[in-house]
Amino acid sequence: MDQQLIQLLVNGIAVGSIIALSSVGLTLTYGILRLANFAHGDFMTLGAYFTLVINLLGVNIWLAIALGSVLTIGIALLSEKLLWAPMRERRATSTTLIIISIGLALFIRNGIILIWGGANQAYDLPVASALDILGIRVAQNRVVVVALAVLVIFGLHYLLQNTKIGKAMRAVADNVDLARVSGINVEQVVIWTWVIAAGLTAVGGGMYGLITAVRPNMGWFLILPMFAAVILGGIGNPYGAIAGAFVIGIAQEVGTYWIPTEYKLGIALLMMVLVLLVRPQGIFRGTL
Repeated sequence: MDQQLIQLLVNGIAVGSIIALSSVGLTLTYGILRLANFAHGDFMTLGAYFTLVINLLGVNIWLAIALGSVLTIGIALLSEKLLWAPMRERRATSTTLIIISIGLALFIRNGIILIWGGANQAYDLPVASALDILGIRVAQNRVVVVALAVLVIFGLHYLLQNTKIGKAMRAVADNVDLARVSGINVEQVVIWTWVIAAGLTAVGGGMYGLITAVRPNMGWFLILPMFAAVILGGIGNPYGAIAGAFVIGIAQEVGTYWIPTEYKLGIALLMMVLVLLVRPQGIFRGTL
């Protein structure tokens, strides 16, 4: 196999890992809250900027990503209190919720530009030499990103399958009314959904900043691949979102072997359209 093609494959795995973390949060909010959140990518950006600020204060990058995620979760919970909870009480339509999420996305993105400016920024990190793996040069940060993403995914699997809150989340996703009658605290499940979704996407944003520049539109450019991954894997299915994310990430990066880089987002769009035409329910069954 061509060495350049292998290099692109490695890059695709790293990008797919980041899309996987963010896509899981996106599919959870839809599966449990029935919310197609177009602001999800901008929460990812927010996580990257919080990480940047904390890192530039001299904090270790991994601790900065963790703290940035906590701050992002706080903003997500604030949006739940001020926006989403009142909209659920008023039984707002899905169209209304989508429009609100787009407005929230624009508010966050322009707030970031107002506070931090529109220029590309980077973490304060020492220069690390790339690893040589079978003749392929792999940046150390990309290896760490993939390893951390895998650990987080296994942690999510354990939470959903083996913990009380995970089982409650699956019950609410299946039938919210039945879950409420069964004694499940739905409001608590909603809070945990936002904590997990915002936390995962903020970690994804922080790690994305390791392999690219931190910029105001970084999450917005990934929202299409995120939705493509969610649709490909089956809406509401976190495992499907993970699988779809790796397919999308690898396809986008490897695709640049044959097409110009600026068109790689078109690959995600094309795959999303094809899945909607051929198998609208996605590869996997769309439930938790």
